[in-house]
Amino acid sequence: MMRMRKPLIILILLLSFVSGACGVAGNGLSATSDTETFTNLIAQTALPTSAPQTRTLTVFAAASLTEAFQEIGKAFETAHPGVKVNFSFAGSQVLRTQIEQGAIADIYASADHKNMDSLIAESLVASNSYQDFTTNRLVVILPEGNAAKVQTLKDLTNPGIKLVLADSSVPAGNYARQILTNMNEDSEYGADFSSAVLANVVSNETDVRQVATKVELGEADAGIVYFSDAVAASDLITISIPKQFNVIARYPIAILTNSPNPYLADEFVAYVTSPAGQVIMEKWGFTREN
Repeated sequence: MMRMRKPLIILILLLSFVSGACGVAGNGLSATSDTETFTNLIAQTALPTSAPQTRTLTVFAAASLTEAFQEIGKAFETAHPGVKVNFSFAGSQVLRTQIEQGAIADIYASADHKNMDSLIAESLVASNSYQDFTTNRLVVILPEGNAAKVQTLKDLTNPGIKLVLADSSVPAGNYARQILTNMNEDSEYGADFSSAVLANVVSNETDVRQVATKVELGEADAGIVYFSDAVAASDLITISIPKQFNVIARYPIAILTNSPNPYLADEFVAYVTSPAGQVIMEKWGFTREN
């Protein structure tokens, strides 16, 4: 004989109970207590419902990617119900060190190849997951009002100018110094241009966003940041750096070897590099230069 499942047996008994209760009520007797009992039985035998499982994707990304990746993260969450994207934004070198020290993350997006290459050499990046996904250039930024009256790149050598750069260990700081060295080769600026500019540096920051913040607050007369940082802080004044001196910053992205969600990470990378993802990157000042 086949054994009936418990919920089915209870359902049959409940139906019998209802019939009996209706009969009692029809004879003019109160069925209130019976109804309460019935309600309690229904609550006890209701089939359990399980909420969709939440998956968390952890992305370590260069500070300059903050606005673009936050918008991409929201779009990705909308397209993937139950997924939460957590970001950690900092200097690429800081994030690289955290990964080397055992921090658990799914994805690493760097503002240069140097820091990514270090992780690849240490087998901390999943094979065949490394690719460039965007590019950036640098600009000089000035605070609103421009109290120091900086008008041209030559003015960065003026005595008393307070210049803020990212530290040379930070991709943006390294790129800024490359640009100044490139300008030494041009007779318009002279061989000592970079040393004269660097003599005005009053602070070296651990990420490019701190440079932009200090200039925004008026704590510095000028800074050198990515174009995307200037887009994110629309109240800043900018001075373009000619293409012949500028540097193309290439941003690589990769899935980490210790990723708890490698397949989900692959989907996120695919979204970043998709036409929809690239539209968001361009909105925030990034480009795709060869």
